[in-house]
Amino acid sequence: MRPWGELTRAERDAAYNNPAAVKDSARLNAAREADSLAFRSAHATHLDLRYGPRERNLWDLYPSADPAEPCIVFIHGGYWQRFSKDLFANLIAGPHARGWSAAVLGYTLAPEASLTEIAAETRAGLDWLAAHGPTHGIAGPVILSGWSAGGHLTALCLDHPLVVAGLAISGIFELGPLRDTYLNEKLRLTDQEIETLSPLRLPMSAKPLAIAYGTAELPPLVADSRGLHARRSAAHLPGPLIPVPGGDHFTIVHELRDPDGILTRQVALLLPD
Repeated sequence: MRPWGELTRAERDAAYNNPAAVKDSARLNAAREADSLAFRSAHATHLDLRYGPRERNLWDLYPSADPAEPCIVFIHGGYWQRFSKDLFANLIAGPHARGWSAAVLGYTLAPEASLTEIAAETRAGLDWLAAHGPTHGIAGPVILSGWSAGGHLTALCLDHPLVVAGLAISGIFELGPLRDTYLNEKLRLTDQEIETLSPLRLPMSAKPLAIAYGTAELPPLVADSRGLHARRSAAHLPGPLIPVPGGDHFTIVHELRDPDGILTRQVALLLPD
């Protein structure tokens, strides 16, 4: 790719346009959404638990039979401006099938909320889970995970006291280029947000962080994942880089959905000894 400053607006938009890059994305999204609604219907005891005042400040919790089992928390994607937690429930099915608890976080979307507010909501949700999770049968160690925008929020909130490790899937870790794309029409990123909310620019948590990307993803997402892992490795911080062979932005999450998926197997290795 030519230097970013030499690209046209259309080329910059295309660099981050995952639906356009994956021809089958509409079908994959529809299948995920249908499976997620079925999963929620089958596990409907602890849904839509409020952690904050805004409409989307809700948790869906899926406790295991043993409250002491680990819990995977999942933050959905959509470039912070699309989708909802309800449409991603089946992506925790892999760890849940192995006996883990699981939780899926909702948050306010841009432009109703700024990225600063979305990050604050994520932390507030984790505060709530620390205080109220045991009441709902979730008291074990928490692995924070997320896909796309959720991968960004995972890296950003890895330092939360409740979290013991993270799994960032297909994340965006440098926000600067987004300001030059269609994504910023709703995000409206400020200079301060780019500086203080880009994981590649921030002090790094010493907790383990696994960073996963599909080898068929768009180049900027691949570069962000490799870049964050390289920076962490240079500081001798724990956590593997996981290139999922042939995975694109929408199929990579199957590796967490499936009980024997690459990411399902990997997440268990993040638990402290």
